[in-house]
This record gives sequence, C-alpha cells and structure tokens, in this order.
Amino acid sequence: MSKDIKIVSVIGVGYLGKQIAEQTALKSYTVRLYDTNKEDLEKFSRKLERRKRVKNISGEITSHSNIQDAVKDTDLIIEAVPEKLELKREIFKLIDKIAPPHAIIATNSSSIPVSNLEDAVERKDKVLNIHFYNVITMPMADIQRGTKTSDDTFEKGKNWVESIEITPLIVKKECYGFVFNRVWRAIKKECLKIWAGGYADLEEVDKAWRIFTGMSIGPFQFMDQIGLDVVYDIEMSYYKNSQNPDDIPPEALKKLVDVGQLGRKSGKGFYNY
Repeated sequence: MSKDIKIVSVIGVGYLGKQIAEQTALKSYTVRLYDTNKEDLEKFSRKLERRKRVKNISGEITSHSNIQDAVKDTDLIIEAVPEKLELKREIFKLIDKIAPPHAIIATNSSSIPVSNLEDAVERKDKVLNIHFYNVITMPMADIQRGTKTSDDTFEKGKNWVESIEITPLIVKKECYGFVFNRVWRAIKKECLKIWAGGYADLEEVDKAWRIFTGMSIGPFQFMDQIGLDVVYDIEMSYYKNSQNPDDIPPEALKKLVDVGQLGRKSGKGFYNY
C-alpha cells in the first residue's frame, strides 16, 4: 500500500470504475463507492466483498447513495463519470467542498486534461489526470498534471498507481488524449471512417488488427467492450477541443447510440452478444 493513501473513493462505478475499485480493494485499501445506479452499485459491492473474503484480503468496502458520505474521510478520489466536461466540472466542484483538505482529486477522463477542470476547485495543487485502460488486459494508467499540480501530489498519485500493480505512463507536457489513448484514438478514428464510409466491413478491420498485433480482439470488438456511448462522447470531446470537422465522429456511430446499440452492455453494438 501507499504510505500516503489509505482510503480511495471511486465516483462512478461503470466499466472502468468497477475495474479501478476492484484492483484497489484487492490491494487491501479501504474503498468507498458512489454511483447513481443504486441497484448496480449494491450488486457490485457485494461481489467485491465476496472476492475479498475468499482471498482473505483486509480493507473495508462501502457503497453510498450520496457523494458526501463517499468522500468525507478519503485520501484519494477517482472521478469516473461519463466523458462530459460540464458534468465532470460539477463533480469536481462538489467534491472540493466536501472532501478533506488533504484529499487528491483525480479524473479518469479518457481525453480531457485536468486543467479544464481545475478552475472548478480551490485545491488546484491537488488535482491529477489518472486515466486507466482495461486493468486486466492493459494494466497501465496515464498520469498528467494540471497547471498548478504540486510535485508532492504527482508523486503520491504515481506511487499509489504503482502500489496497485499498474504501470504509470508519465505525461511530461499536457496534451489531449495523454500517452497511449492518443495513439488508440488515431487508430479508432480511422477504423470508424473505414466502416462508416463503406470501404470495408468492420470484421475485416478487426481481422487485420488481430493478425498484425497478435491480440485476441480487434478495435471494433474493443469499442463494444468500452461502450459505444462512451466512445461517441470521447470522440465528441476531441472534436470540441480541435474544432476540426475531420474529428467529428461518423453519423453512423451516433445512430447506433441513439437506438441503444451500445455494445456488450446492451447485448448489441458493432457485434451481437
């Protein structure tokens, strides 16, 4: 465990929030969970408790129906809500008012630099980007400062990431998309254009990627795992930042989202499940 961080709060227990919470809990940290979906939150919390008991791992897990209880005694908060700038700013502002003064507030945003959120809080020296990828298949996390993040905050965040056996990817200079997510975004953008433009079937793209990389899944299968609503929000975030028409996600992707074809979580996305 990190010597500076003992209690971790995860705000938003979706696809990545669950993975972050589980990885943290299984390293004997006390974990506090908050999500607006109470039923899913309770179900996940019970599952995590069972896993800890089976493995005889110490550390408390609590689930909460309001953010205040989830962050009132915490050392580190990981915000993992949907990729919408104004929503994240609202969450940051609220957390800043109710969390202990020493607590670090980190966003798990897939693309938005924390400097776009830091003016919503007073503790500008205690904010970070800590962006996780799939914790099981890609155990790494981008770490990026805001404009006023202290060296102490950065080191505490980095040490915590290492303590849960995730490799930190240090961003030296702020950029949209950080390290690997910027690379993945370029791949994802071109894959979507090939599919939406009718240049090749998505199965062909996935097949080519699996052969080239030796991975078990292709880009479209991976997007289905993430959730197509999340993918769309991330692509729109890039576009809003660049204002480049070439960055607008394909209308065909939006249509899938609009009809509820979100990937694995809905039973149908690019593929059927």
